[in-house]
Amino acid sequence: MADLSKRPFYLNKDQIQWVNSTLSHLTLEQKAGQLFCVMGGDYEMDELCRMVKDSMVGAVLYRPAPAEEIREKYRLLDAAAQVPLLKAANLEEGGAGAVSDGTLFGWPMMVSAAADDEMVEKFAKVCAVEGQSAGINWSFSPVCDLDLNYLNPITNVRTYGSDKDRVIRNTEIYVKTLQRYGVAACAKHYPGDGTDYRDHHLHPTYNSLSAQGWYSSYGEIYRNLIEKDLMSVMVGHIVQPDVAMEINPKLSFADCLPASLSKEMLTGVLREKFQFNGVITTDATIMGGYCMAMERRKAIPTSIMAGCDMIVFNTNLEEDCSYILQGIKDGLLTEERLDEAVTRILALKAKTCRIHEETRPEQTQIQPGKWHRECADKAVTLVKNLCPEVLPVTPEKYGRIRLITLGNDQIPGGSLKTGGSLKMEAEKLLREKGFSVEQYDPGTDDLHGTGSLPGNRLTLYLANYEQASNQTDVRIHWCKKHALDIPRFLNEEDSVFVSFANPYHLQDVPRIKTYINAYTATRDTIAAVIDKITGGSAFKGISPVDPFCGLLDTAI
Repeated sequence: MADLSKRPFYLNKDQIQWVNSTLSHLTLEQKAGQLFCVMGGDYEMDELCRMVKDSMVGAVLYRPAPAEEIREKYRLLDAAAQVPLLKAANLEEGGAGAVSDGTLFGWPMMVSAAADDEMVEKFAKVCAVEGQSAGINWSFSPVCDLDLNYLNPITNVRTYGSDKDRVIRNTEIYVKTLQRYGVAACAKHYPGDGTDYRDHHLHPTYNSLSAQGWYSSYGEIYRNLIEKDLMSVMVGHIVQPDVAMEINPKLSFADCLPASLSKEMLTGVLREKFQFNGVITTDATIMGGYCMAMERRKAIPTSIMAGCDMIVFNTNLEEDCSYILQGIKDGLLTEERLDEAVTRILALKAKTCRIHEETRPEQTQIQPGKWHRECADKAVTLVKNLCPEVLPVTPEKYGRIRLITLGNDQIPGGSLKTGGSLKMEAEKLLREKGFSVEQYDPGTDDLHGTGSLPGNRLTLYLANYEQASNQTDVRIHWCKKHALDIPRFLNEEDSVFVSFANPYHLQDVPRIKTYINAYTATRDTIAAVIDKITGGSAFKGISPVDPFCGLLDTAI
């Protein structure tokens, strides 16, 4: 059984006594219930309160909603719960990951591009404080993936980049800060996304590094966080065959399971090699990467027996709980291993719910809007500038600007609740600086030659194609009418291309001469971009990835 007085929990005698006493009073069915983190929005409140009270569900996650609304839901659940709840959120990009009135501070790649340790700390403070405003005590963050494949549709700006040392530094600061302010961190997506070009939400994917390559990259990231008292790890439905087969030479490639089901990756590496004593949880088990790997009645108990302590999300909670109990009867899961998993869950609760705690988490004042603007100023990156005479863009040089927006035009208002429009916000800022602005609509245009192109016009492309689960690419989708919105005449007319999300759009506009990455689309990042291209401030960002995608033609 885990020693709860040591890393990462450091429980005192009273807390350990509470864990042991609580465990001893739980029935087998209630222990099974503690293993599950459910999606609160999938249930009516009366039903969820019953589940928390009778089935003893261990954790609840709500998708972002107003903080007041989430607080009230958790108040009702707390009143029903016999054991305190883990209250989870995805605090990846700021308080907006937990509450709709929180701050979209910036995706981790934007924070990384600022190349400022203090900015990472400010970012984590905003995540912790705004998460706690709704009662959150457990965050499924940081994202510890390395973005090694520019075609991957789900990692992208969610990561701190492709440089191992930068990811190690940023995730360490994030975890230390988040946990110092009272929210337990859950690093993801072990064993590491970002080498495959596919999405494990849809089917199992692969971390294709050699065992040596994995231990010296992803392995170092997790080992470092474990040594810095990381409290929990989220495991993806990602296969790491070389590492698994090194741990167990009897395995063939076809035998290798996603890490969320793999004894080799969970017990063999995390527990035994890395000496991790915290909570291990699956990624969402409604994902294709989990459901396709093994029949569910076996998969649920197998995940726990392999080394997971908690199951995130259900296709059917009652059914999944029954699979745990049946797994014990069938020998797929031992009661000893069940007790070990529940013990760690209770230890995490003792820590995050402040049970018999001798010290309180540090309090802090935050300035989310101010810090976000600082981050935007430091992060916006001038990636490619083959025509230095284009910048700065001034009304004297370009009296007219043709604005072409691509992808999602709707943006959040940064720290505001109200939404906004990428094209309208950019047009407003450009007009304030004295430019004449025309919004381009390819539907009203036709093919034409170059003789009539205005000599004093600049075309400004603003792209906002965001990473998201359940999609297969993050590429530009051009107008079906002759692709009239492509930078076709870039040799005859000056153009500037700005990406507010995917840092790899040079693969789609390889011959563009001026290219900028901003990493996150908010009012403040738009303002920072406009300020910089018009000469109001210098470009300071350092790209956390190779924006040229390893393609020779993107640099010419």
